[in-house]
Amino acid sequence: MIRLPERTHTGIDALTPREIVAELDKYVIGQKQAKRAVAIALRNRMRRQKLPAELADEVAPKNILMIGPTGVGKTEIARRLAKLAQSPFLKVEASKFTEVGYVGRDVESMVRDLVEIAVAMVREEQTVEIRGKAQQNAEERLLDLLLPPRPFAPDENAARDEVQRTRERLREQLREGRFDERMVEIEVRDKAFPSLEIITGANVEEVEFNIKDMMPGLFQGRSKKKRVPVRDAKEALAKEEEQKLVDMEQVARVAVDRVQQAGIIFIDEIDKIAGREGGHGPDVSREGVQRDILPIVEGTTVNTKHGMVKTDHILFVAAGAFHVSKPSDLIPELQGRFPIRVELEPLGQHEFVRILTEPRSALVKQYTALMGTEGIELGFATDAIELIAEFAAVVNERTENIGARRLQTVMERLLDEISFEGPELAEKTITIDAVYVRRMLADIVKNEDLSRYIL
Repeated sequence: MIRLPERTHTGIDALTPREIVAELDKYVIGQKQAKRAVAIALRNRMRRQKLPAELADEVAPKNILMIGPTGVGKTEIARRLAKLAQSPFLKVEASKFTEVGYVGRDVESMVRDLVEIAVAMVREEQTVEIRGKAQQNAEERLLDLLLPPRPFAPDENAARDEVQRTRERLREQLREGRFDERMVEIEVRDKAFPSLEIITGANVEEVEFNIKDMMPGLFQGRSKKKRVPVRDAKEALAKEEEQKLVDMEQVARVAVDRVQQAGIIFIDEIDKIAGREGGHGPDVSREGVQRDILPIVEGTTVNTKHGMVKTDHILFVAAGAFHVSKPSDLIPELQGRFPIRVELEPLGQHEFVRILTEPRSALVKQYTALMGTEGIELGFATDAIELIAEFAAVVNERTENIGARRLQTVMERLLDEISFEGPELAEKTITIDAVYVRRMLADIVKNEDLSRYIL
């Protein structure tokens, strides 16, 4: 059997596609078709784990192409899916690769960046596991500073026991915070020497190495003594002990495995590279970028500073509005690597009402919590939410349709006065009703020229 690399335990392996969609519903409104597609793709990954290794290697991920206007939830669905699966996740803009050879980066950089994200994830997981041990070691070092050890003769058992009892009393007082303000002298290391990139040819990252790896004895960071309060010393020493206890070789190995088996790369704005050769300006490089992306999506091996990474089983989710171009404008080979295509629906007033109130991190909940930090009890009447959604939909129709992102602009304008005057307000209970919304927004929404600049 083939298994995903080590990761923190979750119930993701037990989730059915229907349950995965239900989890995504907590954060993204609508778009059932897109949610079904990513839920099936994630479930197929779990199914692949249960296959014999020989067959599992042949099962390629079913990459997804999301088609829909901006602000309808394409990125959010992919990001929430990765968080749900605890997978390394990277979002990259396809249009930046049109600048390769000028100021851009080569397409393999997306895999390198994904590996760095995975390394950070695994290192954090290992740090959590050894944090207790690191804090214990830091505590022992602090006690050595507060009560320096002294040598004993073989027959001085009584003195040794007395010192041990004193040390335990100091330990209790240290945990109670009685020494937090006492100054101690600790030895800290300077920050490590920075990495150096060597640029050859057209690719910025063609050759990359770290001087520390080449000369490990030369750039380990110089130690220097520093006087700090015990409270800060405890934190600094704990971090130093964490770095000692984390096995970076194992971290890199697990991270590479996780990227190969569970990585997700979200390629946004893929429609911007859908043009064919023969045009002028940026069009000339578009098909070239597609051909550069093709081997990554098909399956190749990328050299990273943490080891060789195979991209055969990384899940690629591409997205684009396709206003000017269409999916068939992509080169045939790349089209064939995105067998699942879903069209996301534009959002209207009804969806905006739900977006404002239903998700766990809904905008209304966010602003209520933000104002709560100032002691303000902010409430939204039902008619106010309906009107906010209506105004956002109207502005999207009259100007550029930016989907749910319009709600953030409208909400910021609506709460401008409260946000500015909040700390000085005498009345700490405020209810936003339809009258207030009209006073703050109606004139701007009616004036199309003004709404283009403000909303």
